[in-house]
Amino acid sequence: MKSKISPAVLRGSALALAAALALTACGGGGGNDAGGAAPAEVSADDVQAALEKGGDLTVWAWEPTLEKVVEDFEAEYPNVDIDLVNAGTGNDQYTALQNAIAAGSGVPDVAQIEYYALPQFALAESVQDLSGYGAGDLQDTFSPGPWNSVQAGEGIYGLPMDSGPMALFYNTEVFEKYGVEVPTTWEEYIEAARTLHKADPKVYIANDMGDAGFATSLIWQAGGKPYTVDGTDVKIDFSDEGSTKFAETWQQLLDEDLLAPISSWSDEWYQGLGNGTIATLSTGAWMPGNFTSGVPAAAGKWRAAPLPQWEEGGTASAENGGSSLTIPAASEQGALAYAFLDYANVGDGVQTRIDGGAFPATSAALESDEFLNSEFEYFGGQKANEIFAESARNVPEGWSYLPFQVYANSVFNDTVGQAYVSDTPLKDGLKSWQDASIKYGTEQGFTVSE
Repeated sequence: MKSKISPAVLRGSALALAAALALTACGGGGGNDAGGAAPAEVSADDVQAALEKGGDLTVWAWEPTLEKVVEDFEAEYPNVDIDLVNAGTGNDQYTALQNAIAAGSGVPDVAQIEYYALPQFALAESVQDLSGYGAGDLQDTFSPGPWNSVQAGEGIYGLPMDSGPMALFYNTEVFEKYGVEVPTTWEEYIEAARTLHKADPKVYIANDMGDAGFATSLIWQAGGKPYTVDGTDVKIDFSDEGSTKFAETWQQLLDEDLLAPISSWSDEWYQGLGNGTIATLSTGAWMPGNFTSGVPAAAGKWRAAPLPQWEEGGTASAENGGSSLTIPAASEQGALAYAFLDYANVGDGVQTRIDGGAFPATSAALESDEFLNSEFEYFGGQKANEIFAESARNVPEGWSYLPFQVYANSVFNDTVGQAYVSDTPLKDGLKSWQDASIKYGTEQGFTVSE
């Protein structure tokens, strides 16, 4: 979501946040000493000249379809050599990126940063404002949600790579084996969890060890708005109706031990998705590519369905994940790095990533018949993009993340996560998360209330 923080506030607050989070460029040897400020105008000719001259780029990203994009880019521009590095997923990469920025060495030229985390990196001026590269001309290229998500104040801090309208992925073989209907409401989801686990104690409706992004997405779908951001005034309140719906529903699954105690992205998680002991996954439309690459043995068994609803007959969805490609402030290869961003997120790389199972952020791709009618071999030939596109249209407006969401998510397991490993009620965990976030935000100079 687009930050409402003014540029002046951004600059002022960045100092405090940078000190605490070590997000500043810290003399990384880059050509942009201002760190995050818009560079001098870089024309399309400058970018083309950089491509022709060539050079080495280091790209930090975990999204699997980028491997093919990099391969194609290097084939088209043989003078460019890209080192694609998986430095971790989500927070693991952000920690590595922050450490590299603080150390002043090893900072990549391009970094994948999710939408929820981008405001914090922009606030600390750790990534470049792409306005000087002409990124402002791309407003109509991207769908509104992802485009708003890469902006903060007057700056544009990344190019949208994908978006994450949510869907329910389910193992159709498991549901058919036990004669369970695919749930259309979260109430039905709980009943399905009970039936499946009773039929086979090794089978769980889902895994969940506590995930900040998943929790906030379901609260978002339920109409919750626990975060309100207006300049430096921040309100955090997890007692609202949407948050309460999530807490009360998920508490039933926890109380009855209906969730596999397995962390996502672990070896056990991939095994569970592959062998049918994890029956569903509620996540963003970017997931198909990960199924194909990470769970190849289950090809043909999984399908996509609309996200279960909080009210029967509802249509609300939410976003989960979605990433941008950014240029860290310390990069000395700005023009060449921007050329890669443009190729991957605007040019030929878009179709390459769609072909690999990614969900695009460009309006043209989302609305094309080719995209909507695409059949997913992994999902038994299902036209899953129709479900994802409908989900994208049904995401409630008005959601905001915190301007220090990366920190907030980093303490999720210490607060809300206790509900998954102890008798701490989920609503109490949310209150602890709220208190910890308020304390941190206040220490960083924000006016934070509950």
